[in-house]
Amino acid sequence: MKISTRFVSVTASVLALATLTACVAPAPVYQTSRYPYQAPPQAIQYREASYVEYGHVANIEVLRSETAGTGTTGGGAVAGGVIGGVVGNQFGRGNGRAAATALGIVGGALLGNTIEAQQNGPRAYEIYRVSVQTDRGGYRAFDVQSPGDLRIGDRVRIDNGQISRM
Repeated sequence: MKISTRFVSVTASVLALATLTACVAPAPVYQTSRYPYQAPPQAIQYREASYVEYGHVANIEVLRSETAGTGTTGGGAVAGGVIGGVVGNQFGRGNGRAAATALGIVGGALLGNTIEAQQNGPRAYEIYRVSVQTDRGGYRAFDVQSPGDLRIGDRVRIDNGQISRM
């Protein structure tokens, strides 16, 4: 039984493409903050009644954080080179085919490495820290994704660690 060269090339191309797409998935993002927006569940368990405080918004500031990228592992370059070589091998005859294959390997490796670097690069995040001065004179800080309609000087209610405008 003779296996067609075209069939082997197409199969190798599909396998290499599947390998390269595995490099494209973004890394999961974990964001931590020092001040919880809502009290942790273990802190709420021993409370018998809800605790309500009142105050006004003293400050709203933007906190920018950046996660360090993981860099490139070389997997994207290898997968890109394999795909590029298989695709380049489909063109030309003789020395032209060898040149197209070599060009495909180099171009695919560069492209695969670039894609991997973009996916594993550093990412920047913004959160808002809303500082509230309570009627009792204390300060509380809340880290939120968006301050919504809160502005400095607004009267707010703090109910079980959640802030809302009055």
